[in-house]
This record gives sequence, structure tokens and C-alpha cells, in this order.
Amino acid sequence: MQLNWIWQAILIFIVGTFILRIGGRKSISQMTISQTIVMIGLGSLLIQPVSGKGLLITFLVAFVLTLLMVITEYLEIKVDFLENLFSGKAIIVIENGKPNIKNLGKLRMTIDRLETRLRQAGISSIEDVQYATIEVSGQLGYELKNNKKPLTQEDFIKMMDEIAQLKAMINRETKPQTNVGNDIFKEIKSKKFEGNKNEP
Repeated sequence: MQLNWIWQAILIFIVGTFILRIGGRKSISQMTISQTIVMIGLGSLLIQPVSGKGLLITFLVAFVLTLLMVITEYLEIKVDFLENLFSGKAIIVIENGKPNIKNLGKLRMTIDRLETRLRQAGISSIEDVQYATIEVSGQLGYELKNNKKPLTQEDFIKMMDEIAQLKAMINRETKPQTNVGNDIFKEIKSKKFEGNKNEP
């Protein structure tokens, strides 16, 4: 019984892991079109040696594909036109609480699918959104309107500071009486003591 497939499988795993490591750490949902094509191609290529193809040729092709992907990504960083060509740009689908029908048509996305994305993000109404985009990765990016944004820790601290300042101003203006102690008979006792001192 030939056991060549065992060391071939181990080698494919090691080299394949190394090749994919070069390719990057993005999940499938975050990949661009070119990255997805390369990863699908690599998956098909890496299993070829087991079905009788040569290991060396398979690995060389896999390295070339990965190298082309890396070069493409560097070129996208340098040249804006190539970024548009290979990856595309984020597309605005909601502006000022209203869906952009024209851009939704370009994406072949219905209002129902857009609403599904919003619900998954915890947004109950399109009108609550200032801007929303479909990113290159296909994910939804959004910014809520100011009156719909959750309270941040910074906002809370500012609000508490303003309340403390208002309380200080009110306290200065009202000038409360000094007998704020727990003993409500204190004032009467002190007056009685003063009266006894004045008697002959």
C-alpha cells in the first residue's frame, strides 16, 4: 500500500498555510473580489497533487497567484484608479434618512435587503440613519443621526460636569441657612442657654 498521500497531505497543509498567511488575515466577508478569486483558486490547486498532479508545479502556481494578489494590493495603495478597478469603492445607500435608490440599483439590492442589514446592525428605522454605505467587503457601514446616537462616556462626563456647575451656581444664589444639622432642637436649646446666662 502506497503511503505517499500522507506526506503529500502534510506538505500541502504546511505550504498551503504559509501561502494563505502571505495572502493576509481577512475573513471571507472582508475580502475584495481579487482576493476571493485567488483564495478559491488556491483551494482548488492545493488539492490537485493528491489526485495525481505534481507537487512542485502546484506550489509554484499557488505562489504566483499569491504574489499577483500582493502586488495588486500594493498597486491599489499607490494608484487610486487601480483601487477602483480591482476593489471598487464604498457606495452610499442612505443619505439623511432616505434610501439612495440609484445606488441601490447599481448594487442590485432591494429596500428589503437593506432593511435586513439595518436590523442585523440593531437599527429599527432607515430615518434614524444619517449615512449608510455598502463597503468593498460587502458589509454595511453607517452613521446614526445625532439625536439617535447612544450616549458615550465622554458625553456622560460632560453632562455630569454641567449639572455640578449648575448646582454650584444655584447653591451660591440661594445661600441656605446654616442650621442644616440633624438636631432640630439645636436652635431652641442655644437660645435658652443664652437666656439663662443673661439672668442675674
